[in-house]
Amino acid sequence: MKFVKFFLIMFSLAVLADEKGLEIAKKMDAANKGYIGDTSTMELILVDTSGVEIVREMLGTSGEFEGVDKSLMEFRKPLDVKGTKLLTWTWKSSDKDDDQWLYLPSLRRVKKINSRSKGSSFMGSEFSFEDIGGQTIEKYNYKFLSEDKNTWTLERKAKGKSSYLRVILHVSKKYLAPVKTEYYNKRNEHIKTSTMSEFKSYTVGKRKMWRANQIDMVNLNNKKKSIFKWKNRVIGKKVNENDLTKRKLK
Repeated sequence: MKFVKFFLIMFSLAVLADEKGLEIAKKMDAANKGYIGDTSTMELILVDTSGVEIVREMLGTSGEFEGVDKSLMEFRKPLDVKGTKLLTWTWKSSDKDDDQWLYLPSLRRVKKINSRSKGSSFMGSEFSFEDIGGQTIEKYNYKFLSEDKNTWTLERKAKGKSSYLRVILHVSKKYLAPVKTEYYNKRNEHIKTSTMSEFKSYTVGKRKMWRANQIDMVNLNNKKKSIFKWKNRVIGKKVNENDLTKRKLK
């Protein structure tokens, strides 16, 4: 009888943790909805174990549309990657996989990123294609783990295919966005950590939205680091959906 009682208590606590985790995820989602469009210049900085940096410059464009968010990254510098483009469609539906296409100008072809490739490196960086894609909350299960004065800590697991077993999110209560994310592989090994910084507020209509303008991703296995930086960022401006199609990749 005591065992049954203990089991019921533990089950109830697990349900409550799932409910609170989803509640926080919904707050994050609501805080980021309605941004309309986002344009910026970007840098992707690759840092090797000796501290040597390779800097790549890009243009970034994204927008909200009916049932889907679309984004395009286009490399401008240096010459060896100029013209490379990544198009991502993040579908809101939980039963529809996100789409990604990579255009390689040297081959003059568009490559569809399939589910087996989403865990691979994006342009030699420590970011994977999956990291760059969107995280529609309906496609994940969430569990509340803990909290302190400034952050909540959640565990996120994909309902469908993913290169990760789980991801731990440290979510700022002020920004309603992660400030640190820990990635675990299928063997439950902690392999990467990203840190978000340079948060700025943007006014869209009557709402204030926070965005991190720098993400540092550290690979715990090879000790390499990659950094995304956003500059000249404009949020709230409508973008043309026709500019975010496969036809615009070539």
